[in-house]
Amino acid sequence: MRWKIIQLQYCFLLVPCVFTALEAVPIDIDKTKVHNTEPVESAKIEPPDTGLYYDEYLKQVIDVLETDQHFREKLQKADIDEIRSGRLSKELDLVSHHVRTKLDELKRQEVGRLRMLIKAKLDSLQDLEQYDRTRHEEFKKYEMMKEHERREYLKTLDEERRKEEESKFEEMKRKHEDHPKVNHPGSKDQLKEVWEEADGLDPNDFDPKTFFKLHDVNNDGFLDEQELEALFTRELEKVYDPRNAEDDMIEMEEERLRMREHVMNEIDSNKDRLVTLEEFLRATEKKEFLEPDNWELFTEEELKEYENIIAMQENELKKKADELQKQKEELQRQHDHLEAQKQEYHQ
Repeated sequence: MRWKIIQLQYCFLLVPCVFTALEAVPIDIDKTKVHNTEPVESAKIEPPDTGLYYDEYLKQVIDVLETDQHFREKLQKADIDEIRSGRLSKELDLVSHHVRTKLDELKRQEVGRLRMLIKAKLDSLQDLEQYDRTRHEEFKKYEMMKEHERREYLKTLDEERRKEEESKFEEMKRKHEDHPKVNHPGSKDQLKEVWEEADGLDPNDFDPKTFFKLHDVNNDGFLDEQELEALFTRELEKVYDPRNAEDDMIEMEEERLRMREHVMNEIDSNKDRLVTLEEFLRATEKKEFLEPDNWELFTEEELKEYENIIAMQENELKKKADELQKQKEELQRQHDHLEAQKQEYHQ
């Protein structure tokens, strides 16, 4: 969403349309032929909704300018060239001081309103970024805890059972990794697959502009994060199946988040977490769109980092366990010492 602070003189391109509806040339009527006419109160015609973010401000400006008779007359006599060239805006210098003061106050209020909206937008972007970071951290904790619990369980087994469980674990990993090729998120191959399989269209007729409009579900002119994440469902279904014990659906949602962040980083040039049609089409012209790298669910670097985190976590847990054991032994020693003192006292 883009907020623009509009200068006052640019509003007047819309003013004549409104005044045309409010003012019309009177038609001469032969009053001798009119009988029993009742005075009709003139109906106030509401200005049309322009759909602009500052539509209400525009209406208020028009209402204020209508109160200045001089400007009203000039506007009615002006032709379209005067309005388009901006010459008519010079007449603002001749409006009454009272009208000018009202216009300045309206502008001040509108600028303040737009600044508040911009600040709210920036705050919301920061909140969403923090939410994504929190999700990543929670997933890491989940993975570390899952691996820790698995290893702790293995410690409780004898040698034969432990080998059986390790073999079973490796088999589940092998099954999970045995899946069709995962296309690079946001690449032509990935989008064409959605075009063909999800949209039911001929892959030879793939058109990025049509694709964008098809998947802009709410027709607001943007692909938001939810609309983007929906594009990755078919890729994720290649790897994750809720019916399979080896496939973890929590991992699937983390992978969906990674895909969305990756595509946003490549396409969203102004970092507002929304993809416009222009940004989308520009991305389809890049080399990476046609010849992307292979997409890995987890890179070797990420796996090593993950294993290091687990090792560090285990070391911390071992240190805490050793510390607790020392505290237990110290408490037992103090208890034994107190018992010995009691025995001596009773003797």
